[in-house]
Amino acid sequence: MSDQSSNNKQIAKNTLLLYFRMALTMTVSLYTSRVVLNVLGLEDYGIYTIVAGFIILFSFINGALASATQRFLNFELGRNECKKIEHIFSMSINIYFCLIIVVILLAETIGLWFLNTQINIPVERMNAANCVYQFSVLSLCISFIQVPYHASVIACEKMSFFAYIAIIEVALKLVVVLLLVYIGFDKLKLYSILLFGVTMLIFMCYKLYCSATIFFCHYKFFWDKSIFSELLSFSGWMLLGAAAGVGTTQGTNILLNIFYGVTVNAAVGVSNQVNAAVNQFVTNFQTAFMPQIIKLYAVGDISQLQRLINRSSRFSFLLLFALTCPLMLNIDIVLNLWLKNVPEHSSAFCILILIYSLIEAMSKPVGLAIHATGQVKKYNIVMSIALSMNILFSFVFLKLGLFPEIIAIISILVCILCLIIRLYLAQRHCIVSIIEYFQNVMIRVITVVLVTIPVPLFFSKYYAGLTAFFISSLTFVLIFIFAVYFIGFTYSERIKVCVLVKKNIKIICQKITI
Repeated sequence: MSDQSSNNKQIAKNTLLLYFRMALTMTVSLYTSRVVLNVLGLEDYGIYTIVAGFIILFSFINGALASATQRFLNFELGRNECKKIEHIFSMSINIYFCLIIVVILLAETIGLWFLNTQINIPVERMNAANCVYQFSVLSLCISFIQVPYHASVIACEKMSFFAYIAIIEVALKLVVVLLLVYIGFDKLKLYSILLFGVTMLIFMCYKLYCSATIFFCHYKFFWDKSIFSELLSFSGWMLLGAAAGVGTTQGTNILLNIFYGVTVNAAVGVSNQVNAAVNQFVTNFQTAFMPQIIKLYAVGDISQLQRLINRSSRFSFLLLFALTCPLMLNIDIVLNLWLKNVPEHSSAFCILILIYSLIEAMSKPVGLAIHATGQVKKYNIVMSIALSMNILFSFVFLKLGLFPEIIAIISILVCILCLIIRLYLAQRHCIVSIIEYFQNVMIRVITVVLVTIPVPLFFSKYYAGLTAFFISSLTFVLIFIFAVYFIGFTYSERIKVCVLVKKNIKIICQKITI
């Protein structure tokens, strides 16, 4: 029981630190992106976006390998296998060095040819574009080597460092912006060089910190065929799932462009920005509990694992619902305040993609639990097939002349199907009980939604403008708090909340008395 309490406190602490990190990075990113656009100008900013974006295509490989590294580190940490952890760390770096060689070969041959012959860049800026390209390739290589250290920080739940490094990174990016303004040099070249410098410094911070504080983060050349096969097999199947996700997103965007043109693509782009902003909150929460899921599976504590999965799924949904519901009720007001010219269909796409994210937020902890088992071959094959149905059905319905929002509705239905698949496979691995999940997660969150929405919806329709936004949001918050407390929380969770509130009130009263 004490271990469970300690784990809960650790997750709560990690979540708060990650929220602080997110708030800081979002604030600075909004400022720096505006300044960089002004300093570079539209043409150079467009060149940087195209060239650097071309390199970023490689990063989804990075994500798949990172998932593998983190899973195996967490697993062995849970089992307290110190020697095996050191071997996994060293082997992961070996794999990343091999990947860097492959990336450099591709980038300096096919990639360089594509940049100089196929991309439409003004001749006078081709030299600057090549400079951006080369420093982007170097930055990508450094980021590959950084992944094992980053995965080690997450695996060991060193979230305070994770937050502090964000402060250093945003401070450096602010310095980059100031140097861009005041140094009289080709701004596009300078920007790419300075960003590479930031990447290098952040990598050095990770390496120095991990080497000093994490016992297994000391690279020694080591080769083990079985570990290599395990890491590569896991990351290979993860890569299949990642590729299916990227392909589905890009494929549906292309279909929309073919059938409805760039205006609808702009609406989807707006909805993706809104979704990305609110999704960061739940992503940080899920990052905080992910190591605990893997460690509990590693030690074989299945009952505690099931409770954590149920709680994580429920809290992920409720946390995101608290942010998205006021947005969905007042989406036209929010978009008109944010954008001067709101693309047609933006409101509908925003609402639908937020509904999709709510289901995905609830579903993702189950997927993470399946990753913990290491048996991801069948999971990623089935999920990739399910995701590909997005493109197939989208093409069919758009060809029949249906409205563009149909692709978002199809995505929601496929997301529900993916949740069912995840639950089925997780139950096959004996890490989830579908009946318990339905009782403790789905019934509770659906009831909270049904209880919470009607009154705020009435006010959002009855009033207009900012009045509607404030009144509907206020009523939503009040009803939501009571609904979550009496319906969203279990009995034991309500007891813990009461104890926590009483404790904090007592502390405040003591401070006031003093």
